Amino acid sequence: MEVVVVRQEPSAPGGETTAVRLLGLLPADWICVPDDVGTDRVRLRIEYGHGGHGVGDSDGVHGALAEVLADTALRGWSAEPS
Repeated sequence: MEVVVVRQEPSAPGGETTAVRLLGLLPADWICVPDDVGTDRVRLRIEYGHGGHGVGDSDGVHGALAEVLADTALRGWSAEPS
């Protein structure tokens, strides 16, 4: 599935930094590929369910993404509605 995050605050880090932070904070057993990284928008392709994280559907992915976006390292970014 694809998820997109967008920069809401101009003072937030750029897309490249945000992509690295997202990859570091999302579950390690997910396959996450940055599909499009711009200054104000990051799109990731995510494959989940390969390990024991317990997320088996898109609602679970969006929930995990919301938890990750609550991290102070990603302040100023939010998920784009799908």
